[in-house]
Amino acid sequence: MNDESALIAGLRQRDPQAFATFFEQYADRIYRLAYGIVGNEADAEEALQSTFISALEAIDRFEQHARLGTWLYRIAYNHALMILRRRRPEESLPDEDGPLPMPSALTDWSMLPEDRLLSSEAQEILRNAIAELPTTLRAAFICRDIEGFSTAECAQIIGVSEGALKVRLHRARLALRERVSEYFGEWVASPSSRGDRDHDV
Repeated sequence: MNDESALIAGLRQRDPQAFATFFEQYADRIYRLAYGIVGNEADAEEALQSTFISALEAIDRFEQHARLGTWLYRIAYNHALMILRRRRPEESLPDEDGPLPMPSALTDWSMLPEDRLLSSEAQEILRNAIAELPTTLRAAFICRDIEGFSTAECAQIIGVSEGALKVRLHRARLALRERVSEYFGEWVASPSSRGDRDHDV
């Protein structure tokens, strides 16, 4: 019996130690995924708690040919979406089938020094850009590029085909590249501004 099978067996027996291990192993990533979708701490905490409650209630029906983590993240994604719909019932998920937009501003990243790419200002720009993505695109980006799941796993978590997941991910990357390019493009195009910023750092 491998470690995951032993953990599942413990959860089915309602072993407190198994639950503690389960929570410790997945809680941080579940919270990050939920926070990335709902956008605030209170809702992310609610999604986290609801996810583990639902998982324990359904653990006897879990099919072990699937990965436990993928199954759990699917539950978390659904809870995060339910919270969003409750908060903004008038909003619907955007259509993903239209033509792909081409970014209007693209920066040559090789022109940028590493310290600028890794600066706190640049990281804040990126975080804000991710938060501004439509929900479905944001979820795909977080799942694949931040949490590091495979395309197949992300498709299972979000509940779409791999082809649809790839389209959403491509859209998200294009949108983020354009948004961040606006910031870096201004920095590259304005040496005097660059000097002022460097002096202020």
